[in-house]
Amino acid sequence: MYKHIIRPLLFSMSAETAHGVTMFFMKAARYIPFYQAIVGRMFTVSHPCLEREVFGMKFRNPVGLAAGLDKNAHVYNELSALGFGFIEVGTITPKGQLGNPKPRLFRLIGDRAIINRMGFNNHGVEAAIKNLKRRHRVIVGGNLGKNTRTPNDKAPSDYLKLFRRLYEHVEYFVINVSCPNVADLSKLQSQEALRDIVDGIVDFRRGQTVYRPILLKISPDLDHAQIDDAITVMREYGLDGIVATNTTRSREGLSTPPETVESIGNGGLSGAPLTQRAIETVRYVYEKTEGNYPIIGVGGIMTVDDAVNMINAGASLIQIYSGFIYNGPGFVGQICRRLVEEYESKNAEQCEQK
Repeated sequence: MYKHIIRPLLFSMSAETAHGVTMFFMKAARYIPFYQAIVGRMFTVSHPCLEREVFGMKFRNPVGLAAGLDKNAHVYNELSALGFGFIEVGTITPKGQLGNPKPRLFRLIGDRAIINRMGFNNHGVEAAIKNLKRRHRVIVGGNLGKNTRTPNDKAPSDYLKLFRRLYEHVEYFVINVSCPNVADLSKLQSQEALRDIVDGIVDFRRGQTVYRPILLKISPDLDHAQIDDAITVMREYGLDGIVATNTTRSREGLSTPPETVESIGNGGLSGAPLTQRAIETVRYVYEKTEGNYPIIGVGGIMTVDDAVNMINAGASLIQIYSGFIYNGPGFVGQICRRLVEEYESKNAEQCEQK
């Protein structure tokens, strides 16, 4: 139904209009009697083998929704009914901001990809807190970013403010310094800049009675030395893991005509063209850390095989975004069913060997 009716209808609209329509109906679902129970039964796949213990928290399955869809924490509960194991809201900034000028969200349908230059458009941390006060039906993470107008040397204060204000309202945090759509943000991935940001955040966490995991989100465009810098800071400050990866500035390997891509302009590319690079980055981080730190693998998970390959590369958890847009709400269940099949097949083989 999604691929033959709903997706063609949504894809007949501009990408950002389609996003707005989707959010409207997700908000409306809150008022439909028994929505959670009915939709949850339709889409949620449950099995003991899907459960994950990560960051000291129990995830019902390893498939999460990446930041960017529920920017203002409006519909995390409604989205949870689609079977997600966790939802990441944001990116949230201290003050609300409009983001970059429109148009800023584009589909490359032939490449099963999306280019966005949204620019952290959101209503700000206070609006997010108001929305996050509802009971969480699923683990909710907060993706943190600085305001565009905040210069990089003042960025630590933005991240600390967000961390302090959201500490009681989300279950884990992601420090986003890798979005390619905010001017000079990626420069905050250097060791020195990361230390400045993380220092105050970790110091604040030490004084809290409840422990909240902190992760760094890195770019797929980093070389190995730059990834090593992020790992070094993670180890030094006792951070809890890495989210790999964000969107890419690269336009390599696209089948979309170059003139079309050039007319779109700047922005982060997600979807199928990112698959191999994201998996390679996860594998590198896993090997470099000897599997001692959890990794949330995200980027280019467009098929169930991509999901399995990401987990096999070393991801403890995975997130989808473009794959959710192209495949629809049933995609979460498809991944979960495949993981159950893999588990049962492996067990059957072990029994035969005995």
